[in-house]
Amino acid sequence: MPAAAADLDAVLEKGVSEGAAPGIVAAVVDADGVTYLGSAGERSIGTGVEMTTDTVGAIFSMTKVITGTAAMQLVEQGKLDLDADAGTVCPELSNPVVLEGFDDDGQPVTRPAVGPITLRHLLTHTAGFVYDVWNPQMAQWYEATGTPNIFSLEKKSLAIPLMFDPGTQWQYGINIDWVGLMIEAVSGQTLGEYCTENIFAPLGMNETTFAPTDALLGRASAMHTRMEDGAFVAIDLPQAENPEFEMGGGGLVSTMSDYAKFIRMILNDGEVDGVRVLGASTVADMSQNHMGDLRVSELKTAMPPFSVDAEMFAGEAKSWGLTFQVHEEASATGAPKGTLSWAGLANSFFWIDRENGLGGCYMSQLIPFAEKGTVDTFYSFMSAVYDGR
Repeated sequence: MPAAAADLDAVLEKGVSEGAAPGIVAAVVDADGVTYLGSAGERSIGTGVEMTTDTVGAIFSMTKVITGTAAMQLVEQGKLDLDADAGTVCPELSNPVVLEGFDDDGQPVTRPAVGPITLRHLLTHTAGFVYDVWNPQMAQWYEATGTPNIFSLEKKSLAIPLMFDPGTQWQYGINIDWVGLMIEAVSGQTLGEYCTENIFAPLGMNETTFAPTDALLGRASAMHTRMEDGAFVAIDLPQAENPEFEMGGGGLVSTMSDYAKFIRMILNDGEVDGVRVLGASTVADMSQNHMGDLRVSELKTAMPPFSVDAEMFAGEAKSWGLTFQVHEEASATGAPKGTLSWAGLANSFFWIDRENGLGGCYMSQLIPFAEKGTVDTFYSFMSAVYDGR
């Protein structure tokens, strides 16, 4: 039996009342459909406009598993290969280099990488690419070279060195944005066109897009940050002036009821209501560890305005699948070993428990990422779901 709606409502309301986030929307889903959809707080702090269950928000890195799903569809069709040199699809990925440091003049020192980058490396964040938010050397490289960062949506922002040889470490980075470009290269469509035709339309995810309409923006939450005194303030994030690509690693907006449809598809081994998006064996493969003995580690912030030090489900062993975080042990929240999960920069989160046939998603619109209050509220919400079963 699903957890009582009143208990889950209480978790969200407590989070808002205690200052975890200005507003929260959350959903719980099983193989048959949504079992809970609730919200608390305000869309924009101080306006009195409620954070309703149809609120639209930027889901940032919750985009990644959708891009990964698109890539795995193309693997099924033989148009992409998990272990081929990714440079055969995107020539820019040929002959990668590793950043070794900086010379006395502050200029980058690089060397050729050992081995090619593959799609499997990209999907598991073991290719060597990182984000400057959690890597000070990458931030220094951007500054030294004058290269714009990824939020510019200029393709040259992706032409960065690796931090290690492919397959030798795990570090979170721009990998899935390259996967998006690989999808475009072999499909002949933009990433948004491909996902709409092959994922969003089949699943009825009509409010998930890289290019929100005015109608969707009219239901969007403001983005927030926290002032030194602890109060929230609504902010505007910089917008790309001339976007050259759609960010497969973090560019989608969505609603939690829409995202729940994606979770339900994974719970149903790739098929929902007679519509198959992925093969059952592909879903099973995506849900397994694909990085061997490597494990997910803490993300140490290099940019405190955007993230504090972060590790979702800290202290619990985690690997990476295609493209999910995979729990290698049972979680303190009640989720079993094998649960899939991840998050988005504005403190949105999801989990998918294929063993018990349930999952959920949670959205606030707040930076920096991994603020303790909103992460703990998500954990409390997730725990309440398991406590109520």
